[in-house]
Amino acid sequence: MRILGIETSCDETAAAVVEDGRTLLSSVVASQLSTHGKYGGVVPELASREHLRAIVPVVRLALEQAQTSLDSLAAVAVTEGPGLVGSLLVGITYAKALCFARRLPLIGVNHIEGHIHAVLLEAGDEVEFPALALVVSGGHTHLFEVRAGFSYRLLGKTRDDAAGEAYDKVAKLLGFGYPGGPILDRLAPHGDPSAVKFTLARMKGNALDFSFSGLKTAVLRWVEQHNLSDEIEARRKLQQPGLEEWLRATPRATLDLVASFQRTVIEELLRRAIVSIEEIGARSLIICGGVASNSGLRAAARNANLPCPVFFPSPALSTDNAAMIAAAAFPKLVGGASADLSLRAQANLTLA
Repeated sequence: MRILGIETSCDETAAAVVEDGRTLLSSVVASQLSTHGKYGGVVPELASREHLRAIVPVVRLALEQAQTSLDSLAAVAVTEGPGLVGSLLVGITYAKALCFARRLPLIGVNHIEGHIHAVLLEAGDEVEFPALALVVSGGHTHLFEVRAGFSYRLLGKTRDDAAGEAYDKVAKLLGFGYPGGPILDRLAPHGDPSAVKFTLARMKGNALDFSFSGLKTAVLRWVEQHNLSDEIEARRKLQQPGLEEWLRATPRATLDLVASFQRTVIEELLRRAIVSIEEIGARSLIICGGVASNSGLRAAARNANLPCPVFFPSPALSTDNAAMIAAAAFPKLVGGASADLSLRAQANLTLA
């Protein structure tokens, strides 16, 4: 059973073909980084326009790489939310047209559930249930209990910035450009993670919720106290720098700040994950989403003496992609679930 997945929730146009929910036949992602980088973040109107330009060639290439025709598909799966409404509409409208023309089942998939299935696509039966899923990206920081049969219970979520959003905002503040999360991750090993002391967030109410706005503000205050305006402006003027150029343009004190920021974010994520594992008796920990490709988080999780095994997606399946959407659609298709042509984009769609 081959499913064509389509993902357009934010700024990447993606299509993939997955067979039987486990075998990845193709995965194509068209990035919009060059479009949005100059603005320091995603511009929703531009994202929608770029999806319109890319959707047809991206789907065509995914089918070609999978050596699959539309006639060989069992269904088309598409992200219905959460995400940018204009971006979601491009993928949903295109998926509806394919299904109408070819009389194929249409399956709507929650973007967050897709990230969880990115791990299950690769790890398969190694993941035991109940599992704890830490979904951490530029738009999401959530903790879910995942039960057998793919039912979900929300345990905690961010009350303000997502972890990936905090990375990008701190990187922009320090003059590292967009997207800044991967740059900070590469620079962090060159600083002292204990040099700058940040206060960990203490949450009233649900102790498993996250908050990163205070950490972001603490970084801003540190920058203001150390008068880094000239240093930051010099980094902003760099043209397509690599790691060596970033290191030459970044004094040791700022590298220490970056390392301390990354350590604090990782500590916040894993501290709540460990409490959640014990609370639900999780037999596996799934860490997924764009920040799951962070090397510091991967190393810390694997060295944390967790009470259960931890699973990450491969880097290619950590960021937004359509393979995860097709994989998440497979159990829905087997169970007879499908959508009709009234399927709509839901910017704030929840999973549990």
